Amino acid sequence: MLKKLIITATFFSMGACAMDRVTGESFATRSEVYATNGMAATSQPLATQVALDILKLGGSAVDAAIAANAMLGLVEPTGAGIGGDLFAIVWSAKDKRLYGLNASGRSPKSLTLDKIQALGLDYLPPYGPIPVSVPGAVDGWFELHERFGKLAMSVNLAPAIDYARKGFPVSELIAYYLARSATKLAIFPGFKETYMPSGAMPEVGDIFKNPALASTYEKIAEKGRDAFYKGDIARTIASYMEAQGGYLSYDDLSGHSSEWVDPVSVNYRGYDVWELPPNGQGIAALQILKTLEPFDLKGMGQDSAEYTHHFVEAKKLAFADRAKFYADTAFNSIPVSELLSETYNYQRSTLINANRAAKRVDAGHPALQHGDTVYLTTADREGNMVSLIQSNYRGMGSGMTPPSLGFVLQDRGQLFDLKPGRFNSYAPGKRPFHTIIPAFVTKDNKPWLSFGVMGGATQPQMHAQVLINLIDFDMNLQEAGDAPRILHTGSSQPTGEQMLDGGYISLESGFDMKVRRELQKKGHVIRDSLGAFGGYQAISINTETGVYRGASESRKDGQAAGY
Repeated sequence: MLKKLIITATFFSMGACAMDRVTGESFATRSEVYATNGMAATSQPLATQVALDILKLGGSAVDAAIAANAMLGLVEPTGAGIGGDLFAIVWSAKDKRLYGLNASGRSPKSLTLDKIQALGLDYLPPYGPIPVSVPGAVDGWFELHERFGKLAMSVNLAPAIDYARKGFPVSELIAYYLARSATKLAIFPGFKETYMPSGAMPEVGDIFKNPALASTYEKIAEKGRDAFYKGDIARTIASYMEAQGGYLSYDDLSGHSSEWVDPVSVNYRGYDVWELPPNGQGIAALQILKTLEPFDLKGMGQDSAEYTHHFVEAKKLAFADRAKFYADTAFNSIPVSELLSETYNYQRSTLINANRAAKRVDAGHPALQHGDTVYLTTADREGNMVSLIQSNYRGMGSGMTPPSLGFVLQDRGQLFDLKPGRFNSYAPGKRPFHTIIPAFVTKDNKPWLSFGVMGGATQPQMHAQVLINLIDFDMNLQEAGDAPRILHTGSSQPTGEQMLDGGYISLESGFDMKVRRELQKKGHVIRDSLGAFGGYQAISINTETGVYRGASESRKDGQAAGY
């Protein structure tokens, strides 16, 4: 008996010393989620649960995505809302193909570059009336719903309306970002009335209500997208903007439309990775992957200085092209196919010096920062999947809060370049360069992964890292998001600023001090960057069994759940 007890104790001791989780990675925060009938992964548990409720009612993945997005505009206004823009990639199980939607808005037609220059501006300010462009999210909802929805919009918006009227408890993370927003935005008319009715921002655990947003959602549910772009909501926005010295008008709103686009892809080690074409920055992730494909990343190791160095150098090359070429395709002929070609990216990969960090990188010759966002993904029992991202741009946006509507207008126009003659130069009625990007991966022409990572210029870097974690480093879906991240800051920007000193690297906790020293020897500057590593959600499908896997972000409030 004593011998048996000793053996048992030894077994458990060895297990405890080796790992306290079943996963093989010490940084993994939780297990993957598995389900067959449907799944949702969002940055806020209440939004995830609403999405599941819609799926259980027989709603499609698009219905669930709309319901979740509406909830996030309420419970996470620090990153989302109907004052902002939206992009989506949808896998249609019926058509066996991907659809892309660009639901980003355009600059005011009455605001010209001459007027901006007369104001003495070198760049559009981050807050106030000037950087406001047309909010495209609501039109995006209705475009998606018309093509792929099954339930009435009144059903999809009902949960958010109910929560807005009755209130919801504010989480620790959202309370933190609300408090930070108040210091910048409380000076603008309408903001305090909406978000600080008691005189202060809600704190952790406080019940927050937004009855004005509930009323706005009710109008949209009853009268459709025209209620927002041609009805009382549009008139309220236009009157408010005029009173604040802004340029966004009723005509700008009533003339808005989204655009269905074809996603673009590269093949990375047998997987087809899909992003949306510019005016977004998604193809930067594809360029990073193709530039790195010639290298043996698996042999280098995920937490090595060698891999980190090569990743950062590839990012610099992609972002140099991003600064020059990525813009509204209605105003420019963007060489997308050339930028994604095997030949071009192989040539770019030869510019990487394995032992030295580049201080300046120029764009090639082919034949953003500080944003906050929400990303969500949904999947239904029929095999449809949605990859959707939505944002006000800079946290809660411009601060422009029209009365009695319950939301803030975005400040996306800040990303225009004010120097004439460039791809992203400001023009009236033009879509600005965009940071928010949804992603999708197929394998053998079948769906494999719907995923995204929120967070400004962080996004293409993390898209590439997540896929490298999955494909090169053999991680599971949760581990791929939990793994310590590499963030390079200081590349050339779409607003015209050039990288002159090589920028700097921020390494999340989990990288050894030896790695940091080796990177410094190669000429990299290492700095801390608290909280800037993005937020990840993902759903993968096994097309043979129909089983979904889900993962969510450990750095935020995220939840993946299925049924």
